[in-house]
Order: sequence, then C-alpha cells, then structure tokens
Amino acid sequence: MSGLVVRDLWMEYPGQMVLERVNLTLGSGEFCAIVGPSGCGKTTFLRMLLSIEKPTRGDILLDDQKLPPEPSAGRGVVFQRYSVFPHLRVVENVMLGLEFSHASLTGRLFGAARRRAMAEADRLLEAVGLHTARDKFPAQLSGGMQQRLALAQALILKPRLLLLDEPFGALDPGTKSSMHRLLMSLWRERDMAIVMVTHDLSEAFTLATRVVALDRVRIDPQSPEAFGATVKFDIKVHRPVRSGESPGDQQRALTDR
Repeated sequence: MSGLVVRDLWMEYPGQMVLERVNLTLGSGEFCAIVGPSGCGKTTFLRMLLSIEKPTRGDILLDDQKLPPEPSAGRGVVFQRYSVFPHLRVVENVMLGLEFSHASLTGRLFGAARRRAMAEADRLLEAVGLHTARDKFPAQLSGGMQQRLALAQALILKPRLLLLDEPFGALDPGTKSSMHRLLMSLWRERDMAIVMVTHDLSEAFTLATRVVALDRVRIDPQSPEAFGATVKFDIKVHRPVRSGESPGDQQRALTDR
C-alpha cells in the first residue's frame, strides 16, 4: 500500500532490548505523533525510519519499497537542535539539498540550474515566512526563525515522509503556536506523511491524526532491560483535514464530540 508500513520491528543493543514487535501502518497524508515515557525508544524508532539506525529484525516499507540503507531525499527530517549550516546564508541553506542531489560531486550548481534552485528556495522561504531574511546568516535569526529554516531545508526535496524529533520543544509558547500553524498549513498543501516524536501530549492531540503511544507492556523487575517497548495505544484523533480548516477548528470539533 502507499505510505509507511512497519512490520514486526525489533531493536536490541548489547544487554538492552529497546523495541519489540512494533507494527504500524501509516497512509500517505496521515500525521502520526509518537508519545511515551523517556527512554522508551521514540527517537530510536525515528532514527530507524531515517535509516540512521538498522533494526535488529523486521521490515520498514515506504510506498511499497524497503527503505534505502542510507538517508534519502524521500524522507525529510527536522531535529530539536537546529540542523542549519552557520556559514551559509538562509537561501543557501535551503538550496543545499537541491545542490547535493543534482551535483553530488561538486555540491554546487551553476548557471540556469542554480537560478532554478534559488527560485525554488525563494518560493519555500516565502511559504515559511522567511523571505525577508533570505540573505541573513542563521546566527542573525531567532530560535523560531531558525526552526522555520530547518523546516524549509527538510521540504526542499519534496519528501514523501517528514520526520520530526521534538522540533518545537525549545521554543517559547507563542513561537510554538506559530510553528504549529505553519506546519499544519504546509502539511495540508503537500502530499506527505508526517511522523513526529513529542513529549507534549497537548501538541500530539492538537496536530496529529494518529497518536501512537510506545511503552513496555512486559516488565521483569529482576531484569528491567530484558523487554522493549511496543505500540501500547494507537488512537485516531480526529477526522481528515478539510481545505481551509485550522488546527483550532479541528480541536473544537474534537471537543464537541
């Protein structure tokens, strides 16, 4: 099927079982929030979806194909720590993905190809509200602006799957709310699935269409590392997004039910 399929996934480190029997099917266009206690393997799971970590056993398929062994253009990622290049201007940071994908040997585009890449970067900067900061360096941006830049970097290659690891955890409440609105707007406009790790249950239930809770269901007090976490709850949060609908509209609809 189209989308993300995780089948019987296990992850074990020497002397420690992190994840066991994880199964998840996420359709194209779904937004899944991963929650659970600290140390239950949420970030490890996300790293496996990115191919940074390899599962001990089990399969992960994206659009009916096994994941490539290395990170690829079909999967974008935004971490809590801003993954931007401090020596590059804003527009150059966003262009970088296109330059690496189309000029892997030199990492640079020239002539008409560079102009097209810059135009695409400018369109994305307009979408995330950074068009007036295109020629600044990351150090000249606020935390919220840097996270907008990281989001633009992740979206420039039009990923089928966007992975978010606590992307708004370090932001103040006002900036976080603004980033929520931006993320929902971009998600509605693009045909992509999102998997977001968060410790914030309110954030999970406000943004996502699915909330998946990871936790240990088998516990041995004599050997706490013997068993890993698995999917304990998989909750469908609210109905599909309608064109022009805001997260606030969705949350009110959920409350009224």
